[in-house]
Amino acid sequence: MRHPRAEPETEASIYRLVLWNIDLTLVDVTRVTREAYPEAFRTVTGRRLTQLPQLAGRSESEIFFEALAVNGVDVSDLGTSEQLLAPFSSELSTAMAARRGDLVTKGYAMPGAHEALTAVAQLDGVVQTVLTGTSKPNALLKLRAFGLEQYFDFGVGGYGSESYPKGALVRVARQRAAEKYGTETADGDSVYIADSARDVDAARMGGAACAAVASGRSTAAELRQAGADAVLPDLTDPAQVVAAVERLTRH
Repeated sequence: MRHPRAEPETEASIYRLVLWNIDLTLVDVTRVTREAYPEAFRTVTGRRLTQLPQLAGRSESEIFFEALAVNGVDVSDLGTSEQLLAPFSSELSTAMAARRGDLVTKGYAMPGAHEALTAVAQLDGVVQTVLTGTSKPNALLKLRAFGLEQYFDFGVGGYGSESYPKGALVRVARQRAAEKYGTETADGDSVYIADSARDVDAARMGGAACAAVASGRSTAAELRQAGADAVLPDLTDPAQVVAAVERLTRH
C-alpha cells in the first residue's frame, strides 16, 4: 500500500491535500461527547450545563463560547471567555479519555470509513489530515478507538481548540501542509470531506473544494444548496470517494 503520508518526490508530482472532518463523517461518538461535555463545563465554570449548543459543523471554541452565553455564565470573576477555553479543552480531553472504553461500545466508525481512507491513500502525492471541530487530543482519541489514526498526518491538521473560525482554519491547515511538503498553496490542491452545510461554507472560505457526505445532520439536498462541489450519500463506495477527490484536486 502506498504510504498515506508520502511526500511528493518531485516538483512535477501531483500534490493533493485531503482534509477530513471527524464527527459524523468518519466516526459517530455523539453519545460519549454529550456525556463528557457537561462534566468539563462544570469543572471549569462551576456551573451546571443546562443547554448544550448545536455541535454539527462547529469548532470546540465556538461551542464553548455559546455554551457560556446560553447557560448564563458570568465569566467576570473567572477571567475572560478566551482564558477559559484552554482549561475547558484540557478538561474535555480528560473527560473523553476517561470514557475511552465507551467510544467503541456507544459509538462506531461510519460505514465505509476504513475502506475510503485506504482507497484515498493510494492516490499519487496525497496527504491526508484532519480538519475538525474537536481538539487534537480528542481527535487522536476518537480515531485511535477505531483504528483510523494510521492514515493521517496530524501535524498539518486544524483543530477546534484553536481560536480560528473554521473557514480560517482550513486556510491555516493548507498553509501548514504546503510548508511541510514544500509546495505552494493553489486552487485545486485541497478538498475537505465533511458532513454539514457549515463545513461546506468553511471549505469555500478556506479556499478548498468540498466533498460533502450526507451522513450527518444535513441532507444531500441541503449540502447541494450550500454549494458542495460533490455530494456523496456515504463512504461505502471507495471508488466514488476516490473519483470525487481526484476530480476536485486537479490543478
